[in-house]
Amino acid sequence: MFESADLGHAVDAQQFRAAVPDLRAGLLQAQRELSQSARCAVAILIAGFDGAGRGELANSLSEWFDPRHVETHGMGDPQADDGERPPIWRFWRVLPAKGRMGVFLGSWYTWPLLDRVFRDTRRAEYVERMEENARFERMLVAEGVLVIKLWLHLSKKQQREKLRQLAKDPLTRWRVTKRDWLHHALYGRFRTASETMLRVTSTVEAPWTIVSGADRRYRRLTAGKIILEALRKRLAQPAAPAPAAASPLPTLDNVRILRSLKLERKLGKSEFATAMEKYQGQLNLLTRHKRFRDLAVAVMFEGNDAAGKGGAIRRVASALEARMFQVVPVAAPSDEERARPYLWRFWRHIPPKGRLAIFDRSWYGRVLVERVEGFCSEHDWMRAYGEINDFETQLAAHGCLVVKFWLAISKDEQLRRFRERETIEFKRFKITPDDWRNRRKWDRYEAAVCDMVERTSTPAAPWTVVEANNKNFARIKVLKTLCRSIEARLD
Repeated sequence: MFESADLGHAVDAQQFRAAVPDLRAGLLQAQRELSQSARCAVAILIAGFDGAGRGELANSLSEWFDPRHVETHGMGDPQADDGERPPIWRFWRVLPAKGRMGVFLGSWYTWPLLDRVFRDTRRAEYVERMEENARFERMLVAEGVLVIKLWLHLSKKQQREKLRQLAKDPLTRWRVTKRDWLHHALYGRFRTASETMLRVTSTVEAPWTIVSGADRRYRRLTAGKIILEALRKRLAQPAAPAPAAASPLPTLDNVRILRSLKLERKLGKSEFATAMEKYQGQLNLLTRHKRFRDLAVAVMFEGNDAAGKGGAIRRVASALEARMFQVVPVAAPSDEERARPYLWRFWRHIPPKGRLAIFDRSWYGRVLVERVEGFCSEHDWMRAYGEINDFETQLAAHGCLVVKFWLAISKDEQLRRFRERETIEFKRFKITPDDWRNRRKWDRYEAAVCDMVERTSTPAAPWTVVEANNKNFARIKVLKTLCRSIEARLD
C-alpha cells in the first residue's frame, strides 16, 4: 500500500515559490464560497508517521486559509475529563458547523492505532474500532460533512534520517523526544497497523490519500492541491436528492406492541404513597453508593403527547441531590444545532461518571416527529436507527447506563387529558395546536413508535414501555425500573 510513497518525491524551491501563490488564492476562494453558501462543513484529518511533517502541514494550512473560518484542533493525549465519556465525545464537541472548516492534528484514529501498536488491543478488536470509525465518517458525510483524510508517509530509512537531522542541529534538537525514537524502533508495528487502518477505513465516502512526507515542499503543495480539488468538487456539486431508502415492511397481521399493552393498570393512592417513598429513597441511596462514582446514567423519556413525561421526570428528580443530575429538555433544533450533524446536540449533554442526565424527549425525534412530519427524508430517518444504536452502544461500552422509557396512553385517555388542560387555568400552557395536529396522525405515530422499539431495543439499551393511563402506576414503574437498572450495574 505504501510502496509508491516509499520512493519519495521532491519539489525544488523555485517550483514551490511559483506554485504557492495560485494555490493559496484558490484555497481562499474556495473557502470564501464555502462560508457564503454554508453548503457543508469540512473536516481535514492529518495523520501519518512521526517526522512526516504533520504539525508543519497544519501550520501551513492555518497560514493559507482565512483564520476566521477555520479551526485547528491539536488533539493531544486525552485529559482527565475526557475519560469520563466515550473517546469519540471530545471529537464530537469540536466538529465544525456548515460553512466552516476544522483541521484535526490527531483524530479518532490516533489512539486506537497506538493501542494496537503497543499491544493493548488484539487485531480483531482493532479492526472493530476501525469499522466504528468508518461508520462514524459515513454518518458525517450523510449529514453534510466533507471529510478529507491525509496520511503523510515515511519509510523507516527516511524516518531515521529525519530524526537524526533534527537531533544533530542544536536549534531543532528539542523536537526529537524519547517517544519519537521508541516509535521508530516500532516502525514495523506502526506500518502494519497503519496499513490495516487505511484498508478498512478508506471508503467511497471518506477515502485516505497517501502523501510522501519526505520532502517538505512536496508534501505542502500536494496536500494543498488535494484539499483544493476536494473543495472545488464539493462546491460544484448540485444539491442532490436524498438516496432512496427501503421502508420498513408493513405489519401483515396488524399486530403492534402498543396495541398489546394493558394500559388500564391501577394503583391506589395509599399504595402509591408507600411505593413512592420506597423507590425515591432507594434511588437516592443508589446514587450515593461509592461505586456510583464509576457510573454515568442517561435516562430518556419519550411518549405520547400528555402521557405524563413531565410528572415522571419530576418524581425522579425530586429523589436526587441537585448536583447529581441535569434535566435536558429537547425542543426543535436551533440554528447552531442544525448546522452540525444530528447527534451533535445530544453528545454535548452526555453526563460524566457519577452523574445522571435526564432527557425530556431525545435523539429519537428523528425516527418519530421528523419521520411523521416529513422534517427529514426517508433515507435520513431510516439510517438513523443504525446510527442511534451505535451511539448507545458506545455509551454503554464506556460505562454509561442508558435507560429508555416510552410512556403509552390510549387515544381516549389522551383526549380526556387534552380537554382537561384546556379547562384548567394553570394547565393551559401545556396544550398547543401542535398537540391537536399530532393527534390527527395517531396511526402514523403509532407505526413509527413500534418500528422504533423493534429496531432500537438492544441488550445495551433496551426500551421499557410504561402503561401510563394511570399516572400513579406509571410513575412507580419508572422509579422501580430505574432503581433496578442502576442496582444491577452496581452489583
